Amino acid sequence: MTSAEHERLARDRSGDVDWKNWGPYLSERAWGTVREDYSAHGTAWDAVPHDHARSRAYRWNEDGLAGISDRRQYLCFAVSLWNGRDPILKERLFGLSGPEGNHGEDVKEAYFYLDATPTHSYLRMLYKYPQAEFPYADLVTENRARGREDDEYELLDTGVFDDDRYFDVDVSYAKAGADDVLIQIDVTNRGPDTAPCWVLPTLWFRNTWSWGYPDGPMGEVSDRPEIHAADPSTLIADHPVLGTYRLAVEGADELIFTENETNGDRLFGWSLDTPYVKDSFHRYIVDGEAGATNPEHRGTKAASVHRFDLGPGETKTIRLRLENDPSAAPFEAFDTIRALRRSEADEFYDHIQNRALDSAERSVQRQAYAGMIWSKQMYYYDVRQWLDGDPSGPRPPESRRRGRNRDWEHLNNFDIISMPDAWEYPWFAAWDLAFHTVPLAHLDPEFAKRQLRLMTREWYMHPNGQIPAYEWAFGDVNPPVHAWATRKVYEIDAAMTGERDTTFLKAVFHKLLMNFTWWVNMKDPDGNNVFQGGFLGLDNISIFDRSAALPTGGHIDQSDGTAWMGFFTLEMLKIALELSRDDPVYQDLATKFFEHFLAIAAAMADIEGGHGLWNDDDGFYYDVLHMPDGSETQLEVRSLVGLMPLLAVDTSDGDRMEGLSEFMGRTRWFLQNRPGMRRHLAVEGDPETGGRILISVLSKERVISLLRYMLDENEFLSPYGIRSLSKVHEAAPYRMSFDDETFEIGYEPAESRDVLFGGNSNWRGPVWFPINFLLIEALQEMHRYYGDDLRVEMPTGSGVWMDLGAVADDLARRLCSLFMPDASGRRPAHGDAARYRDDPHWRDLVLFYEYFNGDTGAGLGADHQTGWTGLVATLLQNRKERT
Repeated sequence: MTSAEHERLARDRSGDVDWKNWGPYLSERAWGTVREDYSAHGTAWDAVPHDHARSRAYRWNEDGLAGISDRRQYLCFAVSLWNGRDPILKERLFGLSGPEGNHGEDVKEAYFYLDATPTHSYLRMLYKYPQAEFPYADLVTENRARGREDDEYELLDTGVFDDDRYFDVDVSYAKAGADDVLIQIDVTNRGPDTAPCWVLPTLWFRNTWSWGYPDGPMGEVSDRPEIHAADPSTLIADHPVLGTYRLAVEGADELIFTENETNGDRLFGWSLDTPYVKDSFHRYIVDGEAGATNPEHRGTKAASVHRFDLGPGETKTIRLRLENDPSAAPFEAFDTIRALRRSEADEFYDHIQNRALDSAERSVQRQAYAGMIWSKQMYYYDVRQWLDGDPSGPRPPESRRRGRNRDWEHLNNFDIISMPDAWEYPWFAAWDLAFHTVPLAHLDPEFAKRQLRLMTREWYMHPNGQIPAYEWAFGDVNPPVHAWATRKVYEIDAAMTGERDTTFLKAVFHKLLMNFTWWVNMKDPDGNNVFQGGFLGLDNISIFDRSAALPTGGHIDQSDGTAWMGFFTLEMLKIALELSRDDPVYQDLATKFFEHFLAIAAAMADIEGGHGLWNDDDGFYYDVLHMPDGSETQLEVRSLVGLMPLLAVDTSDGDRMEGLSEFMGRTRWFLQNRPGMRRHLAVEGDPETGGRILISVLSKERVISLLRYMLDENEFLSPYGIRSLSKVHEAAPYRMSFDDETFEIGYEPAESRDVLFGGNSNWRGPVWFPINFLLIEALQEMHRYYGDDLRVEMPTGSGVWMDLGAVADDLARRLCSLFMPDASGRRPAHGDAARYRDDPHWRDLVLFYEYFNGDTGAGLGADHQTGWTGLVATLLQNRKERT
């Protein structure tokens, strides 16, 4: 496999050329984050709201529109816009804060990641900018007026795009070299009348000098850098660490300058050392304040100004070139280089994508990959510094020491990390990230492996072995999917390169031993191999908040927590067996995990103790509520909680066990001396004959029982995948009373109307990509063992019988169909939005939502969460390869 992009990846990997130094590392949102929150009570959305963003210098990272930066984010570039009517210069994307939205935080813009290569040699993003005044107040007021039972009020609903009165702003980047970036901005008037548009390509330095630190390894630079004008079409950016860059500009009306400093007068009533502050360009362009910018043509923030009046259908093009070794004629070969990088991107994906994909599938897959690459962000957060406050800033309130992340002082992040969504989730989430790495591995295995290693490094992982969850609460418990992702990325890398990177596998495995120990010590308080763990990402499919003290007292034994640990244990077993191929010492660890898995499986099967997760009457797994008086009650809510045991499965071929005599001996001992357990556990096959071996939490009978529910269209099976909560609870909500209070949970196909978890809490019925993906893999694994010997009705009651491989294929097809246009051009993920169905300028654009309506497939939650929804790229590839 080779292409120009693959060659760049190889040179970057070897350290020969730093092709990834510049990338889409600029966040879509830096306001409203925990890092920027220095409030007394952790009210991050209020500490730095959108209204402050244009005027306040950020402490930790920068944001912008369709922007890029170097990997340390010293120097940033992005696009700013004004239509002559907006009250705010459009320098960043707007959205509602968590308290403002009727379903929590929500970006209210129309933008699309169209293309990207892993070295960022070619990047392309489209922003749709209304010609009417942007409806900031309307969006806030209407969404505040709506309740949780109402739909969200979106930008398309405001009518601001009616009659096509908007601009398409198409921003693309093409690298002539590692530190030589060609930038093209194409602005097209889609409306019926001539309309004005101001375009401000903006270059600025992240403020590293105002916080009172000397130069440091994590990005602090005490000396102030400077941008100045060399001539009317050239900006020179001098930085004490990054060096000197030139931004050459074509056709600018003027160059303007200011400082990336807080406008303390506007925000806090402070007297200012300089009148040239962060929001000076807004004041100059929107307010017409002639003295707002520095007449000396120097500062730490600069822009070229381009004023256009565009006729209907007219396009204006702006070309720029950012380079650290300036060429004599920056635009002489511009179009040739840009066209070459675009064709090389096509060549790269021609190598990556399966040729069996049709054009619609290739487009969806490529946009999914583009979104994942555009969501790579520079993430900087030193918790100790954040808790202590900065030398030049006010001392943080004492409440900070008792508040958020106080137990994570060791955590010191300064890396390029794959984010779930660059606006709604502009911070890493450890288990989201694990899912991201699987499709990313098909593009850039080295980046995927680095992401997995980061989460286990000593400045990320807690000394007690816990992996950090996310910046709102690093101590929250995420499902243990890191071992699974590590194995998957290792296997993808080996298949692509022909080489087994056991160094990577060993490094992560050894750290995961600590994480496994943390789980055993912290989440099995009774020592009976039945685990807890809190909400584990499943938010509102429980009748109680499982991460908080229960209103009933006592505790919950979790079916999903126990299943996750079975899954984790089995993945560690698989890794140990793989490492045993080269080093027999790992057989000891494989044996350890095999025996631990058997203990967990026995607990789930209710052997020798009867812990009550399995309900014989229903043939389903439920959580068990332990009351303070010692009584137990099954919480008979049919949800993903009861389907999770399907995930803990492995099928091994006899040749995989060749040479593993110690491990095989222990396996034979179990098969010979624990025959009674085989009635409930699927530990089947004869390793001595070289046949296949199945290890699973579930017996064949229990697999059939669970699938009867999972594949029932009146329960879990949606036209678009597996729901999170059974539809049976729509007509029959589950209720429980305690101390004159009644708790209830019912099926809702879209966002939950329950305020139990606050924010954009969900999962009351939506289709959720990551668990669907794991369920498909589990079915494929079982099919490898059972083959035609296990067939189930698909759907339940249809009279159509399928083997488990065919069931997995059908589920994958349903998930992929979310993004595929039907005969009318409608994509289920876009709901009934006519523009996405009929408009030629919208219908080929795809959004990758956080989750999907369990009945209609309409996208919900974060609409650019390509991260785990990007698994559609892997599903498309795998499904077609088996066809």
